[in-house]
Amino acid sequence: MPNDLPVAILGDKNSLSPNAREAIQKLNGAAPWAFTLELIWAWAVVIGFITLALHLNTWWMSLLTVLVVATRQNVLGLLVHDQAHLLGYRGRFGDLGVNLLAAYPLLVLTVEGYAQVHLAHHRDYFGPSDPDFKRKSGPDWTFPMPPGRLARLFLRDLLGINTIALMRGKKPAEANPVFARRNAVPKWLRPLFFLVLIGLLSWAGLWTAFLLYWLLPLLTVTQVIIRWGAICEHEYGAPKATVAESTPLIVLSWWERLLLPNLNFAMHPYHHYFPGVPFSRLPALHRIYEHDGLIEEKHVFRGYGSYLRFITRKPA
Repeated sequence: MPNDLPVAILGDKNSLSPNAREAIQKLNGAAPWAFTLELIWAWAVVIGFITLALHLNTWWMSLLTVLVVATRQNVLGLLVHDQAHLLGYRGRFGDLGVNLLAAYPLLVLTVEGYAQVHLAHHRDYFGPSDPDFKRKSGPDWTFPMPPGRLARLFLRDLLGINTIALMRGKKPAEANPVFARRNAVPKWLRPLFFLVLIGLLSWAGLWTAFLLYWLLPLLTVTQVIIRWGAICEHEYGAPKATVAESTPLIVLSWWERLLLPNLNFAMHPYHHYFPGVPFSRLPALHRIYEHDGLIEEKHVFRGYGSYLRFITRKPA
């Protein structure tokens, strides 16, 4: 491996005890209540901060609002990720609802489009047909990386220079019938959504607020968060690497989860071993692995800072 990623999880799901497997089986399936609460909270934070920023009309509140809204835009994207696995809603109108409330507001995302990319990543993990691996193979995704180079990448994201490339990576190169959604969302719904949005913003005179407090963070700060999330997701550069060899296990502190909520995405090895377990139940899955003695504690990254130091270290 390029950076000798320490293996934190000792064995895959086949290493679990029968009792552990039975417990994990109960964690599988959609979790609509947790999904809905996270969706409501994300929008409540966005609306609350924007309302307060418009009321106070100060530079520091505007800056804070841009930063906070960006974190919630990232949460919406992560909810789209869970829905791609049908872990939010499995009903006939599940994808439709998540598109309207999470994907379409991010302007370039749809549940069905993201599923085409992401499920292919799961099916051919780090293989020649893995779209994530192909897109993220190169010097910008190879670690260890000097801190200065990583800082320049983040700066380019913050300035919107890398935005188009990052957003394109969430779209499928071509449709794959293997991942077609059973309850297809009508193609006319998305343009209708944008027409209604344009009409409402014009009627309410909220274009300035939309551009400053939604579009600006989406094109800048949110892209920084997306890159950091992708860096924490996998270490690229080694074809056919296993999940254990290429996926760190990062356990966040309470304040990291508060400032940069990521819906337990940093526990990413579990998502690949058990893609049917929703984000809200991944901590319970981690506890099952701990109980079975399958966690190498010294190889668990405790917080983002620990992982950042690891990926920016100089090779021995």
